[in-house]
Amino acid sequence: MEYTQEHGACLEQTQKYCVERPIYNQEILQGQLRRRDRTPQTLRQKIAHSCRCSSKKAKSHLYSFLPILKWLPSYPVKEYLLGDIISGISTGVMQLPQGLAYALLAAVPPVFGLYSSFYPVFLYTFFGTSKHISIGTFAVISMMVGGVAVRQVPDEVISVGYNATNTTYASEYYSNRDFKRVQVAVTLAFLSGIIQLCLGLLRFGFVAIYLTEPLVRGFTTAAAVHVFTSQLKYLLGVKTNRYSGPLSVVYSIVAVFSKITTTNVAALIVGLTCIVLLLIGKEINLRYKKKLPVPIPMEIIVVIIGTGVSAGMNLTESYGVDVVGNIPQGLRAPAVPEIQLIPAIFVDAIAIAIVGFSMAVSMAKIFALKHGYTIDGNQELIALGICNSVGSFFQSFSVTCSMSRSLVQESTGGKTQIAGALSSIMVLLVIVAIGYLFEPLPQTVLAAIVMVNLKGMFKQFGDIAHFWKTSKIELAIWVVAFVASLFLGLDYGLLTAVTFAMITVIYRTQRPQYRILGQIPDTDIYCDVEEYEEVKECPGIKIFQANASLYFANSESYTSALKKKTGVDPCAILAARRKAQKKHAREIKKANELKKKAVLKLVNSSSNDVEGNVKHEIANDELPVNGKSLDELEHFVEPETNVHSLILDFTPVNFVDSVGAKTLKSIIKEYKEVSVHVCIASCSGPVMNELTRLNFFDDTVTRELLFHSIHDAVLACQVKHRVQPSNDINMKLCKVRKLVVSYSPNLIDKVTFLFLLRKWAL
Repeated sequence: MEYTQEHGACLEQTQKYCVERPIYNQEILQGQLRRRDRTPQTLRQKIAHSCRCSSKKAKSHLYSFLPILKWLPSYPVKEYLLGDIISGISTGVMQLPQGLAYALLAAVPPVFGLYSSFYPVFLYTFFGTSKHISIGTFAVISMMVGGVAVRQVPDEVISVGYNATNTTYASEYYSNRDFKRVQVAVTLAFLSGIIQLCLGLLRFGFVAIYLTEPLVRGFTTAAAVHVFTSQLKYLLGVKTNRYSGPLSVVYSIVAVFSKITTTNVAALIVGLTCIVLLLIGKEINLRYKKKLPVPIPMEIIVVIIGTGVSAGMNLTESYGVDVVGNIPQGLRAPAVPEIQLIPAIFVDAIAIAIVGFSMAVSMAKIFALKHGYTIDGNQELIALGICNSVGSFFQSFSVTCSMSRSLVQESTGGKTQIAGALSSIMVLLVIVAIGYLFEPLPQTVLAAIVMVNLKGMFKQFGDIAHFWKTSKIELAIWVVAFVASLFLGLDYGLLTAVTFAMITVIYRTQRPQYRILGQIPDTDIYCDVEEYEEVKECPGIKIFQANASLYFANSESYTSALKKKTGVDPCAILAARRKAQKKHAREIKKANELKKKAVLKLVNSSSNDVEGNVKHEIANDELPVNGKSLDELEHFVEPETNVHSLILDFTPVNFVDSVGAKTLKSIIKEYKEVSVHVCIASCSGPVMNELTRLNFFDDTVTRELLFHSIHDAVLACQVKHRVQPSNDINMKLCKVRKLVVSYSPNLIDKVTFLFLLRKWAL
């Protein structure tokens, strides 16, 4: 290999290749290739094959369903254990206060946040495929759960519970209203878990792709505003109802500010102090991340300080500060969720299931890419489904991956799911042994923790400037997701955002980019003629490309763009041709009358003067008729185009439906009427199979119109329409023949014909 030196850089010499082969269309290519013999299986054979289970297949399915069996036996204790222990402790310390705080968002007593931080986290260790995400309570999901719970059990409802047999037992721990909200939250977790589990077993992990990043970020930003406004009353220590549904954020703000004069100053001071301490702690952790062995656990420090101050100063009795209250020790016996609630919360469960999975799988993919391993989206659905559905029997509400805890778990050295299991064990110790110590914890401290954890979500407002520069459509998705979720509620807002995102997909396919391609000289490479100066169009050939599939939604725009870009509109050409023919017929009729008079004069003249008279009359044959000479009228040319071939580049086309096939056939037929040959290049195998199934090919449209590449199509068109040298005499004789017919041969004698022949043929 030779190298050249230019401007101090070592440039590799341009490599060239030369290929000599025939011009291939699909008819020729398919004739030279031999298809593999494939015996189609019957339905019975397919079922039998799917039900057949070998030991290897059973082992593979078992490892897929329980990933822990695959990685735990080969767990490198010396390399991973210390990092997992440190990470598990750090995450557990963070999970404890967040579990208490996010329970308030879910409108249930704080102890249920601890339950939700133990059971699902422990279960994920066995079924999850991500080594770094932290499963548990999360602000957005907790807010969605709380919205459903408040809607089903408003503050005004304090009547008999859904399960009257358990009301007496439950009243020892919490009020009747809280008991009913717990039942709603638990049933919601059960139903969302079942939905996730079913989607995972049916291999529907791809549903997350419909929640595009701008949609998720706009949705979570709106959720952050909902969460922030819901915590204002706890920060200020005021008593207001909790709202859900459309305009709930507006009602919440109005309710808080209407009672701003009743603010509990002690609660406000404690809350603001905690916010300042948390912000300082997060800033220190961020700036000295590389120097600190583990992040400073400011949340648990704030919880401990807040609990100590509250207990020491007796804030509840002295200043009326609301505290967490009773935290029962030990685990509760499993109980079946209230099945009769399912019809009322089914739609909400679907939204929570999809959002929860989207959050988890997006974070899991980030860490998997960073650390070089793979995750299984379908297994993640199954894992989340088991965590939520099984956890619901132990009074946990819906959970998903927490972004803040996952970052802590990964940054503190976590290597496997062992770190998550250790964090759940720490929460278990609090539930079993020392949970009662947190009973004096002020609710304003938990509100401060929630608000500070929203800092990252509020930074997402910067997405507006980013998407404004990169993509206006993605900006529109973000704005619609934010506005709809903010004012319509998280459930209806998510539905609206997904619908709008789907509409943008349809819009993009209906408004794709259309290009005319040209050839880079002396190559088989074709690019956009409007983008590169070196690219030249092939004479008489137009190459048209659309970066979208051809189907019912964009077939009309495809045809319109084809006519506009190529400059060849068969309908316009045919209309102009008919108009010109009618006009020409009228002018020829007038011209014929003059010619007949001239011929009669020639016939009536003496034989000696025939030649001179003929020459004289032919010389005067240029007399105008409607502004045109007789010569121009006889040489009438119909409106034509200088394009003889049209190549449709199907490289970006992924599928064609019946409407698209009919449109394509119509294009071929219309352009054929104006003598423009249409062919298709780079049509993929699946698209060709679809065209075959749609009966696209027949006697007039054959596979000879399909070419393996654009260059094959261009060469074939050039060969087909190569202009052969013509005999000028023959062409002139044809013109004379037309002229003689127009002079009415019955009145033309031999001498006249000879002189006309001399004028036109020589």
